[in-house]
Amino acid sequence: MGDYGHPVTFGSFLTPGNAEPGRVVGLAVLAEQLGFDLVTFQDHPYQPAFLDTWTLMSFVAARTGTVRLAANVTNLPLRPPAVLARAVASLDLLSGGRIELGLGAGAFWEAIEAMGGRRLSPGQGVRALTEAIEVIRQLWDVDARGGVRVDGEFHRVVGAKRGPAPAHDVEIWLGAYKPRMLALTGRLADGWLPSLGHLQPGDLARGNALIDEAAREAGRSPGDVRRLLNVTGRFTAVGRGPLHGPAEQWAEELADLALGDGVSTFILGSDDPEDLRRFAAEVAPAVREFVAAERAAATAPATPVPVATPAAPATASRPAAGALAVVPTPDDGVRRSAIRVWDESTRPTGPAPDPDRAYPPHDQADAQHLVDVHDGLRAELARLYDLVEQVGAGLVDAGTARSHINTMTIRQNKWTLGTYCESYCRVVTTHHTLEDRGIFPHLRAGDPRLAPVLDRLEQEHHAIHDVLERVDRALVAFVSVSDGTAELRAAVDLLSDTLLSHLAYEERELVEPIARLGLH
Repeated sequence: MGDYGHPVTFGSFLTPGNAEPGRVVGLAVLAEQLGFDLVTFQDHPYQPAFLDTWTLMSFVAARTGTVRLAANVTNLPLRPPAVLARAVASLDLLSGGRIELGLGAGAFWEAIEAMGGRRLSPGQGVRALTEAIEVIRQLWDVDARGGVRVDGEFHRVVGAKRGPAPAHDVEIWLGAYKPRMLALTGRLADGWLPSLGHLQPGDLARGNALIDEAAREAGRSPGDVRRLLNVTGRFTAVGRGPLHGPAEQWAEELADLALGDGVSTFILGSDDPEDLRRFAAEVAPAVREFVAAERAAATAPATPVPVATPAAPATASRPAAGALAVVPTPDDGVRRSAIRVWDESTRPTGPAPDPDRAYPPHDQADAQHLVDVHDGLRAELARLYDLVEQVGAGLVDAGTARSHINTMTIRQNKWTLGTYCESYCRVVTTHHTLEDRGIFPHLRAGDPRLAPVLDRLEQEHHAIHDVLERVDRALVAFVSVSDGTAELRAAVDLLSDTLLSHLAYEERELVEPIARLGLH
């Protein structure tokens, strides 16, 4: 129970409506641009208002280049497993290894039966799914001898040739809620994929326990099963309930699910472009920061206990016990803009660290948290640059813009980029405000010798705010003139220079004081 240690990832859960076919494709492309790890789609083959999910996924795979894709979850009663296995492997090969397989035993049996599928009881559905997984895995196993042979109650494959093998080890995730399905997940699956809205309080813990027990009985580790979760909610200024409030509330609640219930992949069910942007720009980075900080604190080595023997001298390859191990990110000196907002040579330095001081693990975790938060800002800045370059190179076309406003004008491409830039600037401003109002006064009180450094950092925060305003002005020009790309690129270049330089300086001067004095 608890955290299984998987990397924390984020996805979207989209409705494959066919009234405006390009809209769901555009939302998938937008999700990739925003940095989502995964895009998933409902699969209801009996629903005439929907596009066929596997046809849609093929089209989306051709329009994207990095994001993983999956049905959420595949309707097995209407998709024969041997054919499905070849479809998955084929699309995985064509997409460069970006397909995963969500599977469900079936629901809405009247609609399935109307489409020619066989109505199954819950027990039959579990047995049919078990056989299907065996068929799929055998067909992908091209190194085994002989043909595929599964002589089952519901699926019978006798000698089918194996292959093709997928480009990567495709994971099978099961949409499971009942004990028999949960046990099957623990025995055979790579992931558990329920929807939070279908769970009662305590169901995640109970489901994890059943999956873990079944995994151990099958000779597997519970950590072999990734825990994924479909989530829905509303972004509002004031909290009104679970996942109904500001982004900060969402982040705290999802981090609790990650650390307390082992969920490592959160998939947002929304077709609203603004929801996708906020989830990617504000919720996902904060959840990763919370989880990384808790994991760092939990896994940090215990403080050495002094013993009555002489300590061996520290060496360059073996630091002294309790030495500060958090490494500030160095400034690489690269500058893209000719403008200089400040003179870096005038930056003050803080007091020299005490070479004999030992730093307990929880103190080092505080210092590492600063670096982790900054790394999130650096990653977002790199993604912002990528979007600017895509627009400048003409790689973002009118079809992509239809992700949120269904018109075919370059203005909407600009609007897409502009809202992303705006949300990133808001994140940076919030981060600096938290430092100025919370962390810095604490450090100033704890060590008055830090005053010159803290004064300078606060001055630089104001300067960076002015640079962010310059980006905002460039965005206004970008959406109002025929070609504002050069001005926007110049503004983002200046933002990159100032922000990266500032983050490196702040880490250089504050990593040790934070480890010594804490964050609050």
